[in-house]
Amino acid sequence: MTEIINFIGTHQEIIFFIILSVFVGIEVIGGVPTVLHTPLMSGANAIHGVVIVGAIIVMLNVDANDYVALSLGFLAVVLGTLNVVGGFVVTDRMLEMFKKK
Repeated sequence: MTEIINFIGTHQEIIFFIILSVFVGIEVIGGVPTVLHTPLMSGANAIHGVVIVGAIIVMLNVDANDYVALSLGFLAVVLGTLNVVGGFVVTDRMLEMFKKK
C-alpha cells in the first residue's frame, strides 16, 4: 500500500494530467454532432497507429524476463492494430455509400 501512495506522490502531475485529459476528451466528444461522430471516430482510430509504434518501442526497451511488461505491450499492439483496422473499415464503408451505382 505504501508503494502505491509513494507512486501517486511521485507522479502526481502525470496523474492529474491524465484525469484532466479524460474530462476534456469527454467534453470534446460530447460536443460533436451525431452526423459527424462516425467520420471523426474512424479518422481518430486510424491515428492510433502511434499507440502501436509506442508499444513496440517500449517493448524493445523492456527486459526480456519481464513478462508482465511484454504481455501488456503485446496487448497494446494487438488492440491498437484492431483499432486501426476498424477505423479503416468504417471509413471504407462510409466511402462506399457515396459511390455511384
